[in-house]
Amino acid sequence: MKKKFWIEMTGIFFLAGLLSCQQDVKETRLMSYNVKNGQGMNGFADYGRTANVILKEKPDVVALQELDSATMRSKGAYVLGELAQRTGMHATYAPAIDFDGGKYGIGILSKERPLNICSKALPGREEARTMLITEFKDYIYVCMHLSLTEEDRMASLPIIREALSGFHKPVFIAGDWNDTPESALLQEIEKDFTILTDTASPTYPADQPDSTLDYIAAYRPSIHIKESKGYVTEATSESDHRPVTVVIKWTE
Repeated sequence: MKKKFWIEMTGIFFLAGLLSCQQDVKETRLMSYNVKNGQGMNGFADYGRTANVILKEKPDVVALQELDSATMRSKGAYVLGELAQRTGMHATYAPAIDFDGGKYGIGILSKERPLNICSKALPGREEARTMLITEFKDYIYVCMHLSLTEEDRMASLPIIREALSGFHKPVFIAGDWNDTPESALLQEIEKDFTILTDTASPTYPADQPDSTLDYIAAYRPSIHIKESKGYVTEATSESDHRPVTVVIKWTE
């Protein structure tokens, strides 16, 4: 009787452990896209066209750069809101500067509503920059559009490290970082983060890309990557950048 009891209990523990292992592996689709206000290579804004690029990739969350809110340039449109409406996703906006009667900045679209949101100012002498941090149930997703000036990009690193150091969830950072894979900036970032995107595939300019400027990366100490696939979408005219997407299976 005791032997039978222990055999049954062993089987239960084995199944429980197996189910636990299966549940621990998460699959997430991450995307980053500099959308240039929905303005295509033809110089005309078409939010439906931009939204279709996002919908094609079916991301759980997407970091977006170059977003007007109520500017004269965008004819009063809240560009992130227009994209949220067309994709059925939640919009989180972070203005970086006052511009043309409204705001200009970055944003995140997500299937889940963020649990917490904050933004941090980053240096940029040609224009102020910002970092948007969104917390979800299983992870943190961060959007950054870094400066055109190398000194300011490098000066952003300690701010980024400090802002992300206190999280106990996996952290992903994404955006248009205005620098190439062989740069000093990327070498520094790779000390703490694993680049998940395909850095061999250029993202800018969209029609004939010759430079990789757009990235998604995972904070190395907080995540165990089981499988990862990163690629660049062949969107040649919807913006001046092509979007990057990562499909990742991971555990904490």
